[in-house]
Amino acid sequence: MTNSIPEISGVEVLFVIGANPTEAHPIIGLEMKKALRKGATLIVADPRKTWLAQHAHIHLPLRPGTDNLLINAMMHVILAEGLENKEFVATRTEGFDALKALAGEITPEHAAEACGVNADDIRRAARLYAKAGRGAIFYTLGITEHVCGTDNVRTLANLAMLTGQIGRPSTGVNPMRGQNNVQGGCDMGALPEIFPGYQKVADPAVIAKFEKAWGVKLSSKPGLLMPDMFDAALAGKLKAAFIMGEDPVMSEPHQSHIVKALNSLDFLVVQEIFMSETAKLADVILPGATFAEKDGTFANTERRVQRVRKAIDPVGNSKPDWQIICELSTRMGYPMPYRSPEEVWNEVASLVPAYAGINYARIEHVGLQWPCPTPDHPGTQFLHAGKFTRGLGQFFAARFRPPAEQPDADYPLLLTTGRTLFHYNVGTMTRRSKGITKKSDECFVEINPHDAASLGFAEGAMVQIETRRGSIQAKAAVSDRVPRGIIWMPFHFAEASANKLTNSACDDVTKTGEYKVAAARVEAMKPCDVHVASMPRVVS
Repeated sequence: MTNSIPEISGVEVLFVIGANPTEAHPIIGLEMKKALRKGATLIVADPRKTWLAQHAHIHLPLRPGTDNLLINAMMHVILAEGLENKEFVATRTEGFDALKALAGEITPEHAAEACGVNADDIRRAARLYAKAGRGAIFYTLGITEHVCGTDNVRTLANLAMLTGQIGRPSTGVNPMRGQNNVQGGCDMGALPEIFPGYQKVADPAVIAKFEKAWGVKLSSKPGLLMPDMFDAALAGKLKAAFIMGEDPVMSEPHQSHIVKALNSLDFLVVQEIFMSETAKLADVILPGATFAEKDGTFANTERRVQRVRKAIDPVGNSKPDWQIICELSTRMGYPMPYRSPEEVWNEVASLVPAYAGINYARIEHVGLQWPCPTPDHPGTQFLHAGKFTRGLGQFFAARFRPPAEQPDADYPLLLTTGRTLFHYNVGTMTRRSKGITKKSDECFVEINPHDAASLGFAEGAMVQIETRRGSIQAKAAVSDRVPRGIIWMPFHFAEASANKLTNSACDDVTKTGEYKVAAARVEAMKPCDVHVASMPRVVS
């Protein structure tokens, strides 16, 4: 996120696209509600009638996979009506001519036809956002989980730069992280081409710095992205895997492909707190400790580094993740004699410039936002004030690329997936909570009343949902929350895993799968055909 969570309540125009914050990011959703109570204008681009969409001043129910056209059409309006921030474009950006040429081609009428929205609504949304004193963009997986996800993000950055809605309070381009330490994991180098702090493995100076700190020779060759790992396993090129705190069997698209890849490994180690679907396939399971059983830090969605403190001792034979890693490394020949998470943190701060000014004493009570380069630096509330990290902001003219799979005669519906309020990601933790399972413990598929009627079933019927990759059973939730031709499912339920159905076609940069678009069909089931799957054991 370029900006901070408390700034949201001061935004004048909120543009929420590919996100459902009141369910998937409820703390941020509360801040958006505060902004609305103060009189903010809300624009929501989402195929579904989410809570925010129902309360939006403009709801753009675009067809999944057409975000690029919608955003470029908004920029077409802004440029045609002279609403761009000319000074910002002239002094702080480059590549404007290419963007102007592309946006000039994408009229609201052209986008409206492909997106399934009203052209005048596109115009209204563009004008409101461009004219706002403080306009902010909020997005999440509805933007990134496409074959063109990277282009979608770049196009949103174009929109912010074109209007000068960045580098100031209550503005910016704000991806909302779906889990509490996703940002921290990325910051620590959990990407194949970087060391901690986004320092490139291909940079000789960076290599030299980390070799000196760690006392070993390091490779300058990037590692594999996750989909490449599974493909390499199937090809016999990857022999072993160590999976920590992740359940790819449930979370990755095209589940049967993932299971086949994991089963083809010679050796699989899973470090987990519960018996996940992936852990069931492991040769060795290492019992990790939960958040309540360990000390450390989290870096959250607004780049804020916060302390995490142990409330209870680890249960049974479980250990904090850092202790397991240190012991493994030591036994494999590289001693890691760290005595505490604070020692680890101090090393991080010595190697990552953006973290250099953060220490445990400074975040004892309140976290700090990076970049925080020196011990007397207050942290950075919002990014890109006065100057971008690269100097000038780069406009990137990205042409529309359609989804990898489209509905057809055999699979006439478009399946898209997401999260609900009650469950967290793939349900490894939340589905073991008695209180939560009382609220939600059954998979469902949202389908428009017209589609349900044409297929011959009503609310509550058990139906079979099928794509080219597999089929599952779920209960029909007949609702106009989804438009005709589109069905929506959550992916929390192992006994009816939506990711048996999703498409593993992926973005060519990030290799993120196209969870948001798959061609599907639905049919009513006879009572004798309904399969009652075994449910996970619920523990208090």
